[in-house]
Amino acid sequence: MKVKKEQRFNYFESNPDGSEQIVLLHGLFGALSNFADLAKGFGEDYNVVIPILPLYTLEIKETSIDGFLNYLEEFIEYKDFSSFHLLGNSLGGHIAQLYALKHQEKVKTMTLTGSSGLFESGMGDGYPKRGDYDYIKRKTEETFYDPKIATKELVDEVFDIVNDREKALRIIYTAKSALRHNLEDQLHNIYVPTLLVWGNQDTITPKFVGEKFNELIKDSELVQLDKCGHAPMMEVPNEFNAALADFLLRNTSS
Repeated sequence: MKVKKEQRFNYFESNPDGSEQIVLLHGLFGALSNFADLAKGFGEDYNVVIPILPLYTLEIKETSIDGFLNYLEEFIEYKDFSSFHLLGNSLGGHIAQLYALKHQEKVKTMTLTGSSGLFESGMGDGYPKRGDYDYIKRKTEETFYDPKIATKELVDEVFDIVNDREKALRIIYTAKSALRHNLEDQLHNIYVPTLLVWGNQDTITPKFVGEKFNELIKDSELVQLDKCGHAPMMEVPNEFNAALADFLLRNTSS
């Protein structure tokens, strides 16, 4: 998954000549690898586009949900996407909702999976003590139904982030900003077709959160996947891709 660097944007793009775009938004500890199976499954029939959110490079005062929304708006304008499918996991789903609320004319469909915006449980009951590798390992494993998905490489990456003072500060700023941006009172204003894909064993945004999104977003449908935690596109990629393919087929112009 080769990253393109153009102006202030770093992003992956699978098929620039594709007539339908799927813009994917990763979460707070997310990366391109989170969407590897999705990009492989849809990268030929669609132009799968993954902007790398500037979680650690925005000015501190801009490190917030609003700052990332502004970045996404600038990216969409730069790419000149006038009508596209939008998908977000965790924090990325939160940003997707805010974008849809402002630019519904551009969003063909929205897919949320393990999304924040209503309720989320972060790293646990407190900020981890710096250097506590076992704590980070346990909390990273709890993201998934199968703890083996939390490879040593992934745990090391999260450990390095929370032990970098500057990055840790930005994580805290972003998490607090997300908590302040509860969207319960606004979701009824979203009218684009919306797919909700939730893991039944998600402990960060539990299954009742997906059910609440389904209740509040009028034109939405909920798919619940068993033996799955907070990242269905990583944990059960075949089931996730099948649900997304069916949804897009029903909501994509021929």
